[in-house]
Amino acid sequence: MDIVSTSGEHPPPSRQPAATRLGDRVFLGLSRGSGILLLVIMAAIAVFLTVRAIHAISLDHSNFFTTYEWNASLNPPSFGIAVLAYGTLVSSLIAMLIAVPISVGIALFITHYAPRRLASPLAYLVDLLAAVPSIVYGLWGGLYLVPHLQGLNLWLNDYLSWTGVFHKSDPNSAARSLFTVGILLAIMIVPIITNVTREVFRQVPKAHEEAALALGATRWEVVRMSVLPFARSGIISASMLGLGRALGETMAVATVLSASPVLTQRLLDPVGGTFAQNIAAKFAEADNFGRDALIASGLVLFVITLLVNGAARLIIARRREYSGAAL
Repeated sequence: MDIVSTSGEHPPPSRQPAATRLGDRVFLGLSRGSGILLLVIMAAIAVFLTVRAIHAISLDHSNFFTTYEWNASLNPPSFGIAVLAYGTLVSSLIAMLIAVPISVGIALFITHYAPRRLASPLAYLVDLLAAVPSIVYGLWGGLYLVPHLQGLNLWLNDYLSWTGVFHKSDPNSAARSLFTVGILLAIMIVPIITNVTREVFRQVPKAHEEAALALGATRWEVVRMSVLPFARSGIISASMLGLGRALGETMAVATVLSASPVLTQRLLDPVGGTFAQNIAAKFAEADNFGRDALIASGLVLFVITLLVNGAARLIIARRREYSGAAL
């Protein structure tokens, strides 16, 4: 029974127990310490890569950024990242152009169109695909995808060779190209982008969708006016997460594409390479200096990843007022 004071008013509520306040302080300290530890680890990685990279680049007898060949074992050494940077960016761009629209479509279908009996198994299947190891994707790509893309390559060469991008120098060569790598990477990152985007779509306030339906909007208009604007920042974050895997993928790319020091705009030719693939292929046979050279290329990939994520954060910050993230 409440105790009423002589003035007829209830006494002020009792203060929270000290144990609760102690728990809050502990949780705050752990959270803050985890963030600081993450920054320290990132800084340590950056310092390690920079120190080893400077040693290798200082002894490089060619331009590190414009040289095509990778011959760190020569005397004097000569190596560069022009082909590797081009191959990494182009294959990742192809993967993103294919994967993002498909992932958003699958996430929309699961959350807003599919019946419950179909949505749950489909979501479970996407989760399983996200857990498949990279080497399994690589073996599947090398043994199944490459032979079955030969017809698509010939079709592109017959009808779109005038663009120069889809011209194939040797129509009889296998489909081991940056174009195939981009398709394989797209298949690998679709489950990741789909999972995150699906969870973002589920966070859209139901009141927004119900209000649009009450005004007579169709289901697509509800998605276009209520769901997509709210989830825009989440879609960008999911896409950047997928791009991070595409940029750093190693074994799948190494299984499909054989490194070649040739830089060309023809995506169907079996030439080119990526940073991760080159590191995986050359690390075992490299001496100490060769490993420093590979670490230098890893530093460039590290910087590219940081720049991409920084650009994504800027885009999200500019779109906060339209996504509801600022609420």
